[in-house]
Amino acid sequence: MSFFTSQMRSAFSTSSCLLHIQTCTRLRVVDNSKIGKEAMQAGKPPKVIHVYNKKRKADLGDRVLMAIRGEKKKGVVVGAKHKVQEVLRPRFDSNNVVLIDDSGNPLGNRIYVPLPMSLRAKKDQYNKLISIATRFV
Repeated sequence: MSFFTSQMRSAFSTSSCLLHIQTCTRLRVVDNSKIGKEAMQAGKPPKVIHVYNKKRKADLGDRVLMAIRGEKKKGVVVGAKHKVQEVLRPRFDSNNVVLIDDSGNPLGNRIYVPLPMSLRAKKDQYNKLISIATRFV
């Protein structure tokens, strides 16, 4: 019996759950941009290929570079699914992103999910994103 259990232990590999958005993470587009709607309807959500910060792990309000429908697009993370509930941070069911262009303007003109209040603290960076949002948490 001990031989069987030792063989089973070596056959399975476990790793801890990821707590941040990193490279190769799939995201859900939550604005009404044309390329975002097409990707989500086709069942091929964008994949993160680069995170624009020093930690290489994205959180709420961080910019990411994504591969979406064969193109490179930038986005802002507006919702992150965390395993551990952090204090004074809203909890989301999925990893959400809003697509932006190179100058920081959103590609869509409506956001379908509530944005976290922490983005309002960075009002100089995300002024146009905040103006098209209708709800905040």
